[in-house]
Amino acid sequence: MKTTFLASVIAAVTYLAAPVVGHGYVSEATIGGVKYSGYLPYSDPYYNPPNKRIFRKIAGNGPVEDVTSIDVQCGGWQNSGSEPAALHAPAPAGSSITLQWTQWPDSHRGPVATYLAKCPGNCTTFNPESSKVWFKIAHEGKRADGTWASDDFIYNKPYNFKLPASLAPGNYIVRHELIALHAAWTYPGIQVYPSCFQITVTGSGSATGPAEKVAFPGAYTGSSPGMVYDIYQGTGPYTIPGPAVWQG
Repeated sequence: MKTTFLASVIAAVTYLAAPVVGHGYVSEATIGGVKYSGYLPYSDPYYNPPNKRIFRKIAGNGPVEDVTSIDVQCGGWQNSGSEPAALHAPAPAGSSITLQWTQWPDSHRGPVATYLAKCPGNCTTFNPESSKVWFKIAHEGKRADGTWASDDFIYNKPYNFKLPASLAPGNYIVRHELIALHAAWTYPGIQVYPSCFQITVTGSGSATGPAEKVAFPGAYTGSSPGMVYDIYQGTGPYTIPGPAVWQG
């Protein structure tokens, strides 16, 4: 009887712990030389008053598997959308931003991409919903040596991207995502891990992105090029989903 109870407890703990170990999220950003904590889904919800972050809420370290859901925008849960964060981080146009992911599983491989959306005013009150406001400023997929952009996170390496030097001053949401393709051959088995945070761009630029922008959801579907690819048997080139990178 005791053995059975103990086994049940161990099984339950293992089940609950598995998602925490098995996936990941952005835990920290370095912007303008200043470190900012990511949204911490397993502790932040329990603080009262809540911690003030530049990062918007995420549901946890698990994926969004329905690319038609509004949750694919910033990592919400059950169509909760993108709740604004309390703060912005100052970021000069043309500067680099560094993101640190939590421990990443070696089976979850795929492309990494970063988007921007200019807020009409203060990002702390702006929810893009289904508007076409997003444009891509960086991406990397399958490399010439057969490795993937996501492989860096397996070894705890940071991710770096650069803001376009011509970017107009103002408040922006940064949308950063990893698309895991390990089950993409079992359509619709892709997993999207999005994360959003808010910055205030400074400088003398005047560009606000390309004329044609995209929405999330809407930028791609489960059958778009690059969303269905066998990472185990695929030896050919890989097409990164979404629009082309805007160079500014």
